[in-house]
Amino acid sequence: MTTYDERASLSDVTTTAERVRRAVEGVIEGKPEVVRLSLTVLLAEGHLLIEDVPGVGKTMLAKALARSIDCSVRRIQFTPDLLPSDITGVSVFDQQRRDFEFKPGAIFAQIVIGDEINRASPKTQSALLESMEERQVTVDGHTYELPSPFMVVATQNPVEMEGTYPLPEAQRDRFMARVSMGYPSPEAEMRMLDAHGVVAPLDDLQPVAHAHDVLKLVDAVRTVHVADSVRRYAVDLVAATRHHPELRLGASPRATLHLVRAAKAAAALAGREYALPDDVQALAVAVLAHRLLPTAQAQLGRRTAEQIVLELLQRIPVPDPAAQHRWAADGRRPPGARGL
Repeated sequence: MTTYDERASLSDVTTTAERVRRAVEGVIEGKPEVVRLSLTVLLAEGHLLIEDVPGVGKTMLAKALARSIDCSVRRIQFTPDLLPSDITGVSVFDQQRRDFEFKPGAIFAQIVIGDEINRASPKTQSALLESMEERQVTVDGHTYELPSPFMVVATQNPVEMEGTYPLPEAQRDRFMARVSMGYPSPEAEMRMLDAHGVVAPLDDLQPVAHAHDVLKLVDAVRTVHVADSVRRYAVDLVAATRHHPELRLGASPRATLHLVRAAKAAAALAGREYALPDDVQALAVAVLAHRLLPTAQAQLGRRTAEQIVLELLQRIPVPDPAAQHRWAADGRRPPGARGL
């Protein structure tokens, strides 16, 4: 448990996050929003899903984020023949001891890179469910705790591509946010050719933070205040997805929790002790869209979950943030402020 003397301040959050951001952006050209969202998910104790076509740097982003932090890292290449025991581990009979010995799988690391997660069967994908939600693994009736901090950074190709399986709804719901890399701008692609044409920037990337630093930053993010009005705004936004006529599956209560936690992390990265409705709005598409299932009629009309979330953001009333700005102007912490 982190003591008060060891606890990081919000200035530590911004300073350390800036070091990690610069390190990752030295490898990933022209994608500052994607890098910032990755850091937000890390500090919010979430898991990140990176979805896009092959070759745009999904795995490179995951590796750069992992290498910028001095912690244990394991990479899992998901393939159709990958078994659940390859991920969680297996009990092997030891002839000398005449007893079973547990051999940990690839999930036993602080940052786990799941490459092309939707190329494995749904049965293998489900091996991640317990570890991502409860940060533990149960094998043969025995439960093993996972190291802390623990984050899964998974990449996947669009489901219409050959050799892919759709992620189960329960699996998608455990990812705090989904981000798409997109193609780089011509200028960024030119810089990429200059940087990657001579050396591999990933090979030269050195850790700029430690796992212990991340734990302290996570504790600092937990202290960010979220006013009742901002919480109500998040609840109203998520509840609206459950009654939308173009959605056959809305967002879960876990989505609400993830949205508020991500807003707190975004506020901390901005150097604020309180979250604003702007934080919720900025993260709503990344946190909610991948959990939603449009109806068949909406799909025929080429309606996407992202478009529906954006429309809800326009429709749901936004609370007045003036009171929170006054707290900042007065230099006082909101009364009764505490973590969520």
